[in-house]
Amino acid sequence: MQKFLQMKPVSYIDGVINLPGSKSISNRALLLSSLANGITTLHNLLDSEDTQYMLSALKKIGIFYSLSDGNKICHITGNHQSFKVSNSISLFLGNAGTAMRPLLSVFSLYKNDVILTGNNRMNERPIKHLVNALQQGGAIIEYKNNLGYPPILIKGGFIGGSIILNGTISSQFLTSLLIVAPLAIKNTTIFIKGNLVSKPYIDITINLIKLFGVYIKHDTYSVFYIEGNQEYQTPGNYTIEGDASSASYFLAASAIKGGSVKVIGVGKKSIQGDVKFASVLEKMGAIINWGDSFIISTKNTLTAIDLDMNDIPDAAMTIAIVALFSKGTTIIRNIYNWRVKETDRLSAMTNELKKVGAIVKEGKDFLSITPPNNFNFSEINTYNDHRMAMCFSLLCLSDVGVKIMDPNCVIKTYPEYFQDFLTICKN
Repeated sequence: MQKFLQMKPVSYIDGVINLPGSKSISNRALLLSSLANGITTLHNLLDSEDTQYMLSALKKIGIFYSLSDGNKICHITGNHQSFKVSNSISLFLGNAGTAMRPLLSVFSLYKNDVILTGNNRMNERPIKHLVNALQQGGAIIEYKNNLGYPPILIKGGFIGGSIILNGTISSQFLTSLLIVAPLAIKNTTIFIKGNLVSKPYIDITINLIKLFGVYIKHDTYSVFYIEGNQEYQTPGNYTIEGDASSASYFLAASAIKGGSVKVIGVGKKSIQGDVKFASVLEKMGAIINWGDSFIISTKNTLTAIDLDMNDIPDAAMTIAIVALFSKGTTIIRNIYNWRVKETDRLSAMTNELKKVGAIVKEGKDFLSITPPNNFNFSEINTYNDHRMAMCFSLLCLSDVGVKIMDPNCVIKTYPEYFQDFLTICKN
């Protein structure tokens, strides 16, 4: 394992990046394919730690699939009865929230004896709001260690009905319920309590569910109506678009020190909310050109912004780094859910940004960043969080470079990140 990666100062950014498949879409598509009637062929599947945890869990319960083209094509035979597990099993899901949350709901459908667990950080990430919602629909779920957190034992019992869900912590809780509700015996109505975070991720879920033949109605994201006793049908072939969160690092790099960078795999037709990152970059001064399935970012003078980024929490982390190269004080608002991600990202960002010389103010749900007059060369801790490693790689665009600790944590979503990033670095 590589303990650190020393990145020397880079003088110029230019090039083309073919993005890996979206993590959010990949794990949703794998699960929906497993639940659907027929064989689905997924193209441009992300090959990373998070998708491997999902595939491993599916294999363990008897879902048949085969991988080809460097694990980027997956032929998967749907059989949702496989989620009715005859024996007692335990599934380890690492720190993959996109596997843990939806699998919890799907296993709640049938009489089961399934334990879902993960690594230490996963077992610190709250799940009680999803558990409470499933229990309102009849699910029998027990916490094995700490109340409100994995590991959890699922015994089935979910039949749908009227459910109230706290929407302020994670959109993955609602995604999980939306995937399972069409298969429940009863119709389901989900009432969202509080402001729903990360709405664009719910749009991804609804789009994919529609692709598999099921329609979900909602009233301005506050009430969701799902008809029960439905079945998912395979779309046959589906190509997963590039990862829009991953695109943010390359687009930001060229805005800071380009040249231009063209990312291929996301664009005007993308179903991911994180493509809005390019619009935020444009507000800061970058020159952005859009195609249906590509975005080009070109360097320009960057200035600070003050913006609510609740819709794009992952990509908002990249804006925190862009702020270091922008004139004025940038304020990123309404990002409380950074605290329940792979690490407490508000605290982690504050610590590491201060190291490089920035003036940082951390609130309960916001971050204020004033760039340094001069960058300090820093050893950046990544907290076993892939996005921390990828974000802070952009510090090689300063005049001092950067040392990234534990760069291998990027295997969670983008194992080839540093190799790809170095292809656009010119000296």
